[in-house]
Amino acid sequence: MEPFLRGKHAAVTGATRGIGRAIAEDLLKAGAAVAICGRSKESVDRAVAEMKASTGGEVLGEVADVSKWDDTERFFESIGSHFGGLDVLVNNAGFGVFRSVQEMTRDDWDKTIGLNLTGVFYCCHHALPLLRKSGSGYIIQISSLAGVNALPGGSAYNASKFGLNGFSEAIMLDLRYENVRVSYIMPGSVDTGFAGSSRADWKIAPEDVAEVVLSLLRMPSRTLVSRVEIRPSKPKKNS
Repeated sequence: MEPFLRGKHAAVTGATRGIGRAIAEDLLKAGAAVAICGRSKESVDRAVAEMKASTGGEVLGEVADVSKWDDTERFFESIGSHFGGLDVLVNNAGFGVFRSVQEMTRDDWDKTIGLNLTGVFYCCHHALPLLRKSGSGYIIQISSLAGVNALPGGSAYNASKFGLNGFSEAIMLDLRYENVRVSYIMPGSVDTGFAGSSRADWKIAPEDVAEVVLSLLRMPSRTLVSRVEIRPSKPKKNS
């Protein structure tokens, strides 16, 4: 892969596995130094070691739950100390629980909204001073087609992703004249085992989402792709 991001610094949340891991690996292969976070020290340390070995890139790993203000602040303070700035933020960390409103617990709701929506606000808030410093920052949100299509049992998840889309469009308008671009990506079914979903060849691969992220970063600064919808080309047919 062409190292077109050499000298750049990126942060990817929820990057110990799945979509986030694929994005972080592609950013490293493209030459960026990458900071990742996860909620488990074991998973963060393992991911950092594996990515360094496979890409030879510079990886900073921190334990952080981005639904917590103090954790998120600490994560970006560490990025500032180690990298001195930030060029790309990919908000990927997410959680999903799918139950009817009556069956859903308060913890289900709080965890889903906290990680998928509030956590994105926390990350953007703490990252923006670093992104502005770079002079050409980019925020990419990993949303979902559930942000435009409601589904049974999806009240919390739909609410978080509909909200994330609206949040992303609003901050895009806030930041477009400050040299910080904002895009959001809405994948359909991705082959990650997320929320207990089964693994299947017909689903989008995490690497496909990562390729979209790299494509956005290759766009000339004069152009902004505000949102991208991606879906399996041949979804499983209902029997």
